[in-house]
Amino acid sequence: MPDLQAIASRSAAAIGRALQAGETTPVALVEHLLETISDQSSPVFLAVTAERARTEARAAEQRLADNRPLSPLDGVPVAWKDLIDVEGVPTTAGSAVYRDQAAATRDAPVVTHLAGAGMVTLGKLNLTEFAYSGLGLNPHFGTPVNPHGNGAPRVPGGSSSGCGVAVASGMVPCAIGTDTGGSIRIPAAFNGITGFKPSGGRIDDTRVFPLSRSLDTIGPLARSVEDCILLDAALRGATAPAMVRRPLHELSIFVAETVVLDAVDPAVMANFEASLRRLEQHGATIRSGPLPIFARTVELAARYGSIAAADAYAEHRELVDGPDVSRIDSRVVDRIMGGKKMTAHDLIMLQRARRDLVAELRSWLDGALVAMPTVAHIAPQIAPLEADKELFHRVNLKTLRNTMVGNFLDLPGLAMPNGVDENQMPTGFLLSAASGRDEDVLSFGPAVEAALAAGTSN
Repeated sequence: MPDLQAIASRSAAAIGRALQAGETTPVALVEHLLETISDQSSPVFLAVTAERARTEARAAEQRLADNRPLSPLDGVPVAWKDLIDVEGVPTTAGSAVYRDQAAATRDAPVVTHLAGAGMVTLGKLNLTEFAYSGLGLNPHFGTPVNPHGNGAPRVPGGSSSGCGVAVASGMVPCAIGTDTGGSIRIPAAFNGITGFKPSGGRIDDTRVFPLSRSLDTIGPLARSVEDCILLDAALRGATAPAMVRRPLHELSIFVAETVVLDAVDPAVMANFEASLRRLEQHGATIRSGPLPIFARTVELAARYGSIAAADAYAEHRELVDGPDVSRIDSRVVDRIMGGKKMTAHDLIMLQRARRDLVAELRSWLDGALVAMPTVAHIAPQIAPLEADKELFHRVNLKTLRNTMVGNFLDLPGLAMPNGVDENQMPTGFLLSAASGRDEDVLSFGPAVEAALAAGTSN
């Protein structure tokens, strides 16, 4: 008998290879994971599509038996952040307002694309309401608990909270989330997994509940860089990636000393510096220094506000200005109302500055990649954040700080685990490229991942 738990704990790519080698079958794997999900102790899945999963698994099993897989991920299970339409299931956006929403009448294009690659949909995953927080708390459906650490429960990271916990805790090998200010990269860092935020517009966001149409992106959370490469291709409708893996001796990394290294926890900084040393030992060229463009993004936010807040208010104006506002998490309302205070002048100045800074940074980097800690601290405990709204907002902004710079500047970013602290809580290493240079960061990703793993003793 195959060890289904051992197989299910592998990366999505490795599971795909195991299925094609006949180590187990898609149907057996799905049944194992459905049982695992049913035993969950925190609210990770908001909907389980068991019958769809079984039907898709049977079809994959027949294809594999006929030796005609649709892709390297044929038969591999996947789950979706509950912002993304899956036919027959309501899209709640993590909100009580939409809890009883009518079921989606068809799949979002990204769901269709992964089904076309033979992947098996297990269901919909929890999130911060309207995807508007980096911590992952949800008072309506409950907060998924970070599976790491031995003490008091810690946050999962947001807003793709269920995605991070589901992958890290063995419920599903990969999940598809969204990232507007860090919502893929932060859960990846806090849960010790890998996540990829693409450049804006790389992946079709039709039939995906919006937070900020200016900044929203869609991408994978998984267990390896290889998974993210394969999923990035599949999400775009390609059967296999076209990129070529590149060695570390071709990699030039710039470490920005502006903004993103301020007030970083000692364990996070120690692991980040160790990662840089390891990459340099393996042939990467590393230089560091100030990056004024990062400082300018912070100055713009302080002066004019947030594009995400302006967009969020435009999306949710009727709700937050109407009687249903009491049904929305007040912490989310606080952030949306920041957009209400902004003027048209504020938003236009931000949009113009963003366009100019994106182009300026692309020229300034000249092919180099930018490295930083994904988050300046490890996942904090849930209870103090639930009890103190001011603390919540303060910690949330620090949690989002590094990744928000990447969204404003449209940097595709690969978040990878690079160690743990003394309490076995994960830390993350974020490697980003200039806007539109997704293939650069993905092509170096496997070599970077291998070097980081070689330097991690835990």
